[in-house]
Amino acid sequence: MSNPTLNDNWRRSHHCGEIRVSHENNEVTLNGWVNAYRGYKDQIFIDLRDRYGITQVVFEADSSNLPMFKLAEKLGREFVVAVRGKVRKRLPGKENRDHATGEIELFAIELKILNECPTPPFEVTEFPGIELAGEDVRLQYRYLDLRRPSLHATLAMRHRMNKVIRDHLDNLSFLELETPLLGRSSPEGARDYLVPSRVWPNSWYALPQSPQIYKQLLMVAGYDKYFQIARCLRDEDLRADRQPEFTQLDVEMSFVNQDDVMKVIESLAVEVFEKCVAFKLETPFPRISYAEAMRRFGSDKPDLRFGMEIVELSDIAPRTEFRVFKDAIEQGGKLRAICAKGGAAKFSNTDLKPGGRISEFAINQGGKGVAWLKAEAGKFVSSIEKFFPADVQAELRTRLNVEDGDLILMVADKEDIVCSSLGALRLHVAQQLGLLDNLKGVFNVCWVVDFPSFIHDAEEKRWVANHHPFTSPRVEDLHKLESDPGSVIAQAYDLVINGYECGGGSIRIHDPEVQSRLFSVLGMSLEQAKHRFGFLLDALKYGAPPHGGVALGLDRWAMILTGTSNIRDVIAFPKNQKARDLMTGAPSTVDAKQLKELGL
Repeated sequence: MSNPTLNDNWRRSHHCGEIRVSHENNEVTLNGWVNAYRGYKDQIFIDLRDRYGITQVVFEADSSNLPMFKLAEKLGREFVVAVRGKVRKRLPGKENRDHATGEIELFAIELKILNECPTPPFEVTEFPGIELAGEDVRLQYRYLDLRRPSLHATLAMRHRMNKVIRDHLDNLSFLELETPLLGRSSPEGARDYLVPSRVWPNSWYALPQSPQIYKQLLMVAGYDKYFQIARCLRDEDLRADRQPEFTQLDVEMSFVNQDDVMKVIESLAVEVFEKCVAFKLETPFPRISYAEAMRRFGSDKPDLRFGMEIVELSDIAPRTEFRVFKDAIEQGGKLRAICAKGGAAKFSNTDLKPGGRISEFAINQGGKGVAWLKAEAGKFVSSIEKFFPADVQAELRTRLNVEDGDLILMVADKEDIVCSSLGALRLHVAQQLGLLDNLKGVFNVCWVVDFPSFIHDAEEKRWVANHHPFTSPRVEDLHKLESDPGSVIAQAYDLVINGYECGGGSIRIHDPEVQSRLFSVLGMSLEQAKHRFGFLLDALKYGAPPHGGVALGLDRWAMILTGTSNIRDVIAFPKNQKARDLMTGAPSTVDAKQLKELGL
């Protein structure tokens, strides 16, 4: 067919989502895509869709309009059309309450096909009860997938979130400043994406994992309130809530302490949730220490929307006759448990025994398995019940608030394994019991604070930074920096929403001597530190102010606000779980000429 131009006679006068009864008898022009087609002998109905909504259009086969009716018979799903017609009320009983335009229809007078469409590789229209096509095919034809109204709503939500952020921080006198995409490689943390330089053979740029160092330099430069909605790139293994390129809100402030930064973010979060999803967050947000979070929830990103907290039982273990528990405690381990309300009926003994789905789930978290007790008819039922004296059983009931029908799950091992096993079991069991089913639109926010500054890497036999090497230890712990790094607490804080780590920040080191000491703890020689971060160490010497900040993962914020658990749902053009762009074929090979120019 020809390629019709959209002259003024055919440009839309209204959007497909704005026509109402008040427009009755008005002549309007609509442009959009054919969302659905229903053909009859003397009438054809189409649902015409654009970004703003859907309007029903009717073509009638009278003698004066027969050529238009014949043209309408050629229409198919996803054809792009322009329609001129007159707005009229639908017949009584024919209204569609699912659409804002459902009381009217457009009686077509003229039709122009602007572009045809072959049969799409999957159904773009979202009909209730119809499953979506597989994710890979939708990513391959992402430009079609993005036509879905639900994705329009998701990306519109993301736009609103970004606008609220910018307006809020602007009102607090923050400046939005950009930092470079091509910088120096800093081999701490995740792997860098490297870019070869044509101008400087055998030299490489690194794409930014975050603007961390640059925003600290902006503080040295006197820009005391900075923010940026920044693109960041990390070459790391992917999962449902992670992408190789992602967006974060980067914030930095001078002459502040931890409380100052947290108050700014709390006020921002309140406004984002109120304006985007009409949910009122209460401030101040609860603060939970890292140690407490691990003990109570087995995770440094606890989901506080439900209970089932982990209970300490290490002192009870020696009073049992169960060798597994006693051995764990004697070897310096812990015994802890969760109580799943109503879990006795949900999980069969087969599920719980070695080889069962719950036992195997616990083993997959790094442990040796899980011990269990069911409370039924006033007593405990299990193959290990006989190892628990009556007084111990009574104490278990009290500590775990056990009632008939409940299931106790216990793990005894090294503390880190106990935490990871029970933390994962807590979430898994909650999902199996449906505890999260009625929590859509509920948001629980907290801060996790007082993280260890360092984690010991057993494989490399050295200390590594828990967050990043520019995080300031607590002043009162500086004297232990070299003598006892494992006990040093960082001035760091993570923002957790519904069990997702949605942001993290810290007070930075502004004293070059302290920064050099910390590099030394991390095993960097003075020469290595100068080679990697010499410009930062130099900058800190020139009147660096005390400063701190935070980075918020906006992809995860958008996930939470829109109620999805898949980060690819909130990114216009995401990569798949193997870091491939199925639509464009990236990453791909390049011409030999390009490689030669780069000296590769």
